[in-house]
Amino acid sequence: MHSQLHFLSLSSRPLALVPSTSLHNGRTLNLRQNDDALSFIHQLPALKRPSLSLQSKAVKISAMASNSNHAVAANGVGEPDLDLFAEVGNKVADAAGEVIRKYFRSKFEILDKEDLSPVTIADRTAEEAMISIILENFPSHAIFGEENGWRCKEKFADYVWVLDPIDGTKSFITGKPLFGTLIALLYRGKPILGIIDQPVLRERWIGISGKKTTLNGQEVSTRTCAKLSQAYLYTTSPHLFSGDAEHAFDRVRSKVKVPLYGCDCYAYALLASGYVDLVVESGLKPYDFLALIPVIEGAGGVITDWRGDQLYWEASSDSRPTSFNVVAAGDKQIHQQALESLQWQ
Repeated sequence: MHSQLHFLSLSSRPLALVPSTSLHNGRTLNLRQNDDALSFIHQLPALKRPSLSLQSKAVKISAMASNSNHAVAANGVGEPDLDLFAEVGNKVADAAGEVIRKYFRSKFEILDKEDLSPVTIADRTAEEAMISIILENFPSHAIFGEENGWRCKEKFADYVWVLDPIDGTKSFITGKPLFGTLIALLYRGKPILGIIDQPVLRERWIGISGKKTTLNGQEVSTRTCAKLSQAYLYTTSPHLFSGDAEHAFDRVRSKVKVPLYGCDCYAYALLASGYVDLVVESGLKPYDFLALIPVIEGAGGVITDWRGDQLYWEASSDSRPTSFNVVAAGDKQIHQQALESLQWQ
């Protein structure tokens, strides 16, 4: 069933959009106030709303979770729950994709956030679309979005969705279709669902705890590469490293077969599909990497910080996204060799 997607009201924090935004069809909207932004959202093409059967499943799963006889996996989450979470996750990615495709290679204003990274109306409108789908299905779940932060009445929650509507905004605004939408679901801090969606190429990698990673429904896996000297390495840009991190990255780059640049989260998707052997990055925020963990691990790869420790972030109303150094590999042997080359203490 197709109907106009209902968007919940924004939080009290301002969107801080530019006074006016030019659209590709020549219209101009005033976006000084949140209400104006919501008005704009309703002008988008109708998105697919979760079916009543999907919403009823959510209620049923919630009831099952409270039943002591409900079978759970090692991570404390039952398989029916995971299937439902993945189903809703797909709806969330669909909603973001509808927004993003509308703006891709169109004219829009570009703003600088406090950290000088770019943001567009596409980022913010896509995130609101994602939030609406989640809250409609799981109103008790918390959400932490790159653009809007924590969304929950409580300070803590067992289930937290972590969203990055456009990972690779610089690629997006320059017309390069190698950015991605990242969707992670944490259960008590552990990522149990991860989605990397490329809405322009219509490619979607899904990682679910305890299951094989899929690309558009087909299982994928990393490839074997036992020697760092034979590895194809990706990083978003060598200019993003500084100080000791720059020297550490140089030690790895000097030992690989081919260093490549410019894919953001798409590089990790390529690694999961067996086309790339190693990804090394510095200064990533939690919403940049949490969705990657189930995707990489479900494909047989390894993803840690530069010390080899498990990546972890405690999400709450008081959490502030700190920076992490990330290394992902398709083969455990070159992961270890990369750690030894990084020499990170």
